[in-house]
Amino acid sequence: MIDHVTINVSDVETSRRFYEAAFAPLGYRVSFGKEGRFWAFDIGDGLFEIQQSDSPPPLTPVHVALRVASREQVDAFHRAALAAGGGDNGAPGPRPDYATNYYASFVLDPDGHNIEAMINPAG
Repeated sequence: MIDHVTINVSDVETSRRFYEAAFAPLGYRVSFGKEGRFWAFDIGDGLFEIQQSDSPPPLTPVHVALRVASREQVDAFHRAALAAGGGDNGAPGPRPDYATNYYASFVLDPDGHNIEAMINPAG
């Protein structure tokens, strides 16, 4: 299941205003974010995120996060993607700066897109 998609934008505040207006008829609203850095819109079963293009890694022009069932799956995804020729963009491990129980890994696909496997159990 796709948990969230992040796109790289040149001006996060301009893009926030655009998406707030465009998403209003759909009932989508800003869920959380950080002024001048990123904003996440709640789109029902996932998040649509915008992030300033000059933000630090692991952001790439396209970022897709896949929600998995276990930390073991996060680890296995990372190993399999690297074995298939992907690039390491963040080893499996906790990401407490994202959320208390967030655990993820990041790989770059053959075109340089950031693909994440993650789990964030309620805690």
